[in-house]
Amino acid sequence: MSASNSAWQQAKANQAATAAAAAASERQQYLTFSLSGETFGMNILTIKEIIEYGQLTEVPMMPAFIQGVINLRGSVVPVINLAVRFGKAEVPVGKRTCIVIIEAGTEEEPQDIGVVVDTVNAVLEIAAADIEPPPSFGARMRTEFIAGMAKVDQRFVILVNVQRVLSIDDMATLGTLTEAALDAGTGAGGLN
Repeated sequence: MSASNSAWQQAKANQAATAAAAAASERQQYLTFSLSGETFGMNILTIKEIIEYGQLTEVPMMPAFIQGVINLRGSVVPVINLAVRFGKAEVPVGKRTCIVIIEAGTEEEPQDIGVVVDTVNAVLEIAAADIEPPPSFGARMRTEFIAGMAKVDQRFVILVNVQRVLSIDDMATLGTLTEAALDAGTGAGGLN
């Protein structure tokens, strides 16, 4: 009787662990940040690090939303002004302005890209049930850039669709930018 009771308890424990894992998979962590007075969120799994704003090298003849490149431990990393990418006015750099380094691209060709944000707020755990689909109209930015609208403390956080914001066409431009920076003789070690 004791062996079957032990097996039953083990089965119940496995069932509880499976239920806990399922509940955890329904919740994801998002880094929240401010941009032009609005709160946005990005899935934490796409973020590599957050660095202080500075030492950007401008590259001529790039789209307005590409602010330049930085030297990140010997690698050339393109930096996008997220406010401009969203069709908003460029916000002056402040004391809390920072660059969020995200991993974009494909598994075969990953690309680190920096995005400029006004301030980083916090990491929030958001349940899938608290995320509404993007609005079909009335958004102040392109709706394909929105992954969803998360309800957090009686307000909405706009969840950014990183893959859309950094689309394949934009990735080609960013690849050209990196090559141009290297070809111009600045090299990864020569960037400011």
